[in-house]
Amino acid sequence: MPETLNVILTGATGMVGEGVLLECLENPHVEKVLIINRRPSGYTHPKLQEIIHENFFNIRPIAGQLTGYNACFFCLGVTSVGKSEPEYYRQTYVLTMHFAETLADRNRDIAFCYVSGSGTDGSEHGRVMWARVKGKTENDLMKLPFRAAFAFRPGLLKATPGQRHLLKAYKFFGWMYPFFRSLFPGFASSLQELGKAMIAVSRNGYTSKVIEVRDIHKLAALP
Repeated sequence: MPETLNVILTGATGMVGEGVLLECLENPHVEKVLIINRRPSGYTHPKLQEIIHENFFNIRPIAGQLTGYNACFFCLGVTSVGKSEPEYYRQTYVLTMHFAETLADRNRDIAFCYVSGSGTDGSEHGRVMWARVKGKTENDLMKLPFRAAFAFRPGLLKATPGQRHLLKAYKFFGWMYPFFRSLFPGFASSLQELGKAMIAVSRNGYTSKVIEVRDIHKLAALP
């Protein structure tokens, strides 16, 4: 297992990806971070490199720049609200698998960490559309020839101080996080904990490939 990580990260202009990015930039176990975005993140840091690439359905033009990394934190995602199943499937399953398969073709010495969600349906046959699609994405990522692959299923997430990209709803409900953490500890974690947990499993592995909120708490507490 690697002592230090060179990380590819997607979704840095969204709330989850930005929170994970901030932890990577501060964490001593991460040496280098490459973020791939559709638009500039606005961040500069000695560890940080950035590629602007608009079409995530075709990342082959930048595939040559994806070698030399041993972890990928895939934090890119869309809401299912207002989307048909074919549209959500394309933007979630098709996009993610294209990115992962292209990466696996170039560099298999990677721990691939996929941000899924609490309530994801690993059977792929439940009634909830988004949960089925996320479940199929998790299952098929596990079949790729990476060094390791993990599906993270966070619930309510607390933003990191100083974040620029917050969900609109978070601005209204973020203050409730301490109450949820106290009453439902298996549903709430911070983005700092999520980032620490991704770094921990990429360095040391874990007993489960599906990382629930209580696993995130446990992994984040490791040195």
